[in-house]
Amino acid sequence: QVQLAESGGGLVQAGGSLRLSCAASGSIFSIDRMGWYRQAPGNQRELVALIFSGGSTVYADSVKGRFTISRDSAKNTVSLSMNSLKPEDTAVYYCNVMFGSFSRNYWGQGTQVTVSS
Repeated sequence: QVQLAESGGGLVQAGGSLRLSCAASGSIFSIDRMGWYRQAPGNQRELVALIFSGGSTVYADSVKGRFTISRDSAKNTVSLSMNSLKPEDTAVYYCNVMFGSFSRNYWGQGTQVTVSS
């Protein structure tokens, strides 16, 4: 059993910052990648950022230069620092972990981020 515990969502004004964190626990081995996705009302879930086991990162074009993903491999945690937030960043943010040569895929329960204009 794998659990992903997310924290750090909330309400912030445009231009502000938030930091999301996700801690993975349970029967986890050889994490391949960790990351964040988001889903706004009426939209499909979309990629925000990924960080791979070797440290490489991928970002959605819409967040490049504003968001930074980081990982603590020893603690199986992943964080997302979000700066210069915009109202269009409003969404439920989901933590995602893949491991076992990408054979296992788990999601967190989601945390709401609301950016007011």
